[in-house]
Amino acid sequence: MAQGKIKISINGKEIEVVKDTYLLKAIQNAGFSVPTLCHHKDLTPNGTCRLCMVEVETNGRKKLVTSCNFPVRNSISVNTEADKVKKHRKTIAEMYLGRWPNVPVIQEIAKICGTDDKDKFKSDLTDENPKACVLCGHCVTACKEFMQERILDFAGRGIKRHLNMPFGEVDPHCIGCTSCAYVCPTGAIDIKDEVNHPVDGYMIRDHGMKVNAEMATLDKDQCRMREVGTANIVEVMDQYDILPVHNYKFGNHPDTHKVDSKVLKAKYFTQGSADACWKGCSMACAKAVDGFKLKTGPYKGDHVCVDGPEYETAAGATNMGMFDPDFHVEYNFYCDTYGIDTISFATTTAFVMECYENKIINDEITGGLELNFGSGNNTLELLHQMAIGKGFGVEVGQGILWLQNKWSKMFPEHEAFMRDIGMQAKGLEYSEYMCKESLAQQAGYTLANKGPQHDEAWLIFMDMVNNQIPTFEDKAEALYYFPLFRTWFGLLGLCKIVWNDIAPANNAVNNPPQQAAKIPEHVENYWKYFEGMTGIELDEQKMLDQSARVHNLQRIMNYLLGYGTREYDMPPYRAVGPVTEEEYLSRADVYYDKQMKEIIGIDPEGKSIQEKMVITRKYREAQYNKVIDAAYNKRGWTLNAIPKLSRLKELGIDLPKIVDVIRNEPGVMDL
Repeated sequence: MAQGKIKISINGKEIEVVKDTYLLKAIQNAGFSVPTLCHHKDLTPNGTCRLCMVEVETNGRKKLVTSCNFPVRNSISVNTEADKVKKHRKTIAEMYLGRWPNVPVIQEIAKICGTDDKDKFKSDLTDENPKACVLCGHCVTACKEFMQERILDFAGRGIKRHLNMPFGEVDPHCIGCTSCAYVCPTGAIDIKDEVNHPVDGYMIRDHGMKVNAEMATLDKDQCRMREVGTANIVEVMDQYDILPVHNYKFGNHPDTHKVDSKVLKAKYFTQGSADACWKGCSMACAKAVDGFKLKTGPYKGDHVCVDGPEYETAAGATNMGMFDPDFHVEYNFYCDTYGIDTISFATTTAFVMECYENKIINDEITGGLELNFGSGNNTLELLHQMAIGKGFGVEVGQGILWLQNKWSKMFPEHEAFMRDIGMQAKGLEYSEYMCKESLAQQAGYTLANKGPQHDEAWLIFMDMVNNQIPTFEDKAEALYYFPLFRTWFGLLGLCKIVWNDIAPANNAVNNPPQQAAKIPEHVENYWKYFEGMTGIELDEQKMLDQSARVHNLQRIMNYLLGYGTREYDMPPYRAVGPVTEEEYLSRADVYYDKQMKEIIGIDPEGKSIQEKMVITRKYREAQYNKVIDAAYNKRGWTLNAIPKLSRLKELGIDLPKIVDVIRNEPGVMDL
């Protein structure tokens, strides 16, 4: 017998089930059925209706149990059709029928249980309404589990038990998510689609509730967004050598455990709720730290509430060499308070730190700030300077590209090194993923029209961890599909981090999520939102074309602004491979020497580190160019990254003014 499985007998049929499986699920999987009223596949069972009773025998002793919430933990014999069981169900069904004789779901249950007697338990409580509330509790559980609210609950006892809101009034916290109405089996809760006037409100709710249900039932075992938000991947990234450390030189650090999600949950997070973007979000990824005492800046000594930190903030801090969780929270607070982007600040400061440690810049340039990796207090001082517009903070606030251009004129002998380590493209700083070992992530970052942000580029798990896109063609397909899918989210005002655009999988460190995979039902949910609102049917091609129109217009705007050609899709070499000997040696055995011998076909034995770095760089840059060539071809662009006229015609955006912008580019006028 497989580990963790238990043999049980159901009506004489022997099966194996995973330990702690609810008995009702085991019965159904074995091909049998029992009547239920309070059970719902997406909600935690509570055994309220008592209709799913079965007889369970253990060591010769028999008892009746509600199968919906009975976990299988020992070998048992189950009888779903014992005389005692059938008699019990029939009596319960007659009681329901006596109270709610005209409710279709009650009539159906009674028929299954072998009765149609509406008079046996008829009384003053009898409710003739065919949409009467039957006290199943679905709405209460859905409110709590889908939305993490307690707007609805039961009041009263016995025959006076009824559904209510607090104090018998409409609760102002109710956000009208309609979860309660969706799971109601009788129609007792009515929905009026009067606000946005959708074409088909039920279609929107039907597919929206599928998302809510997966979030509510799977999150605790997968992404843990409700528990710790996006910080859940700090330790995952570290484990897979993807967490940026010391300006993306490394992908992990021995001190990461000091700032991972377990620490944040245990010692810092005090709030968890839907984000401010929409109160009804069932992912509830927003986390906050209450009563945090600030150590620096204008609010020094104050106890404040901090919104976060999330993954990008935490990883930005490790990128600067900070493994003190107090720093993470304070840095988070002041970036939010000053309106400074945590990602751009962290990536720029990490670049500055590496320049400082390599003695390209000194204390005279930094205004006396010693900016080594891990210099927490000086980093916060830099942040305060940036906010009030004084000192070295003013220059750092201009970003990496500005600093590269200025310092290259001052120190031309260091220009090549600074271009290699300055993690920016199209003038935008990289977000916090170390992508040296992922071709798809490298290209996804720099092909993004806005620059290297993860919004349209997060292919690193598919490529590096799961090896789902091994060929150039596979990568080109991913680099076509995923950015367009994510752009489409923005066009419709949908959240881009809802996990349902990716493959569900255990998010434990040893079994990471399969990001960005096309799960047909999940993608269809989003099409149905659109169709339910507008009445326009979508399929994959229509969806991608909607997005591609905007995506190609954005690329032409980039071209018009001087950032839309191939040279601006080139990453800094730090994003592709090792710039320093220290970097090379940190991965020599795992990646570089091994790849040189097994993939490039050159024996590294006897070669100096510098020689091996030159070979590695030549190979990796060639690979990068091949993958973007394939991506350009898939997108219908020239090899200089300009949309071809034929592609513009396909999308219906070949307007004269647009064509005039690009007509002189070679290869554009391909018709």
